[in-house]
Amino acid sequence: MERNRRSWSWPWPLFSVFLIAPLLFSVLPTTSVEARKHHHSYKKTHNRPHSNKHSNHRKGSDSGGFNPPADSTTDSTTYNVVSFGARGDGVTDDSQSLVGAWKAACQLPGATVKIPSGFRFLMSPVNLQGPCNGQLTLQIDGTLLAPSRVGDWPKSSLFQWLNFKWVQNFTIQGSGTVDGQGSQWWTPSSLYYVQKMSKYIPDVKPTALRFYSSHGVTVRDIRIVNSPQCHLKFDYSGGIKVDNITISSPENSPNTDGIHLQSTRDVEIHHSNIGCGDDCVSIQSGCSNVHLHHINCSPGHGISVGSLGKDKTAACVSNIVVDNISLRNTLAGVRIKTWQGGVGSVKNVSFTNIQVSDVKYPIIIDQFYCDKHRCENQTAAVAISGVKYDQIYGTYTAQPIRLACSTTVPCVDVDVADIQLKPSIAGIPSSASLCWNSYGKSQAPLLPSSIDGCLRRDTAYVKRVARSHEHVC
Repeated sequence: MERNRRSWSWPWPLFSVFLIAPLLFSVLPTTSVEARKHHHSYKKTHNRPHSNKHSNHRKGSDSGGFNPPADSTTDSTTYNVVSFGARGDGVTDDSQSLVGAWKAACQLPGATVKIPSGFRFLMSPVNLQGPCNGQLTLQIDGTLLAPSRVGDWPKSSLFQWLNFKWVQNFTIQGSGTVDGQGSQWWTPSSLYYVQKMSKYIPDVKPTALRFYSSHGVTVRDIRIVNSPQCHLKFDYSGGIKVDNITISSPENSPNTDGIHLQSTRDVEIHHSNIGCGDDCVSIQSGCSNVHLHHINCSPGHGISVGSLGKDKTAACVSNIVVDNISLRNTLAGVRIKTWQGGVGSVKNVSFTNIQVSDVKYPIIIDQFYCDKHRCENQTAAVAISGVKYDQIYGTYTAQPIRLACSTTVPCVDVDVADIQLKPSIAGIPSSASLCWNSYGKSQAPLLPSSIDGCLRRDTAYVKRVARSHEHVC
């Protein structure tokens, strides 16, 4: 009997497998064919980075083809530099995180690169290059910091700090600050220390933000401070709009132009505050169709066309409108400055509704410009014609008007009307005006009255002489 019971007993190990197997299959994860198809289609169609919680992008590391995700706190077209490994502690170099975010956003129409508030991002010099796939925005709400020590700048990157090249339909905006930390560049003792340690003094100083060969660019709302040299520069560009920005550096910071335009067309700069150690706005050769309005300039050297024609070069500037400008405690108000020996022309320039307060020279044309101790006299000059000064009022500290035109190439069609300028310091002669070889007409009221004698009457011969020098434009 004992033997018979064993022969009829259940095969328990085998039975256990049949009993448990269905339970195991019911809890294992499954991926449907449709889900797999959807996944591959998404990657192929959108070509956008997807999230991976096990990946961690680090500065200077190879991401192995993985792009960090778009900013999940906003939308799939916003790329936060923090998601690309930026620390924002003001010490770690976060420049590669910015480059990574830029490259990812550049591929997607309507994308945004985000510099979040509450962080200070140290950035080495970078090139952010286009063209990109449609409209692109750089949203700066935090602070971008340039290297603070001159010796930390690579010798190959001394022309600019943040360089935007070949971008189109691009906007920089936000409530943040771009800080060039330029104080060491302005101090001779600091530069001497750099020379002693590294055996060289940089021949150039970096511009904070530079746009090269770019079109359809808007810069608005941000602050740009303490650039080593120029704060915002546009070269060989067009369709530029600058609105509601603040530029600030000390009065004694050398060559720190606020906004510098070179070979750039179709520009509007307005409703902005600029204070620096050089020209608040500088308009150079190759510029045309430029409109500046509702700008406060203090401190600085004023609003300048030029200098032009240095080292016998050709200069062409035309169709410049400057109106509704306030200047306080500046070296100059509105001026045109050219070197002797240059060729070309400046024509159709209008300065209207200009308010000056304690400005040394409110109105200037200087065709003998020289930034050295002494410059050689030359007969050639950049021709100046069609210049209008209208509704310029306020106080000056040296001379109300200074029109120093070339002896051989006179200024023609210069119109002066409704000028009300008073000395701000007792003892300054109200008749202290300097006028030389300038032709045009004046219209009352004029204060001081000596301005009325500043301009000679145009003649056909004088105009022919002046315009014979415009052929290069």
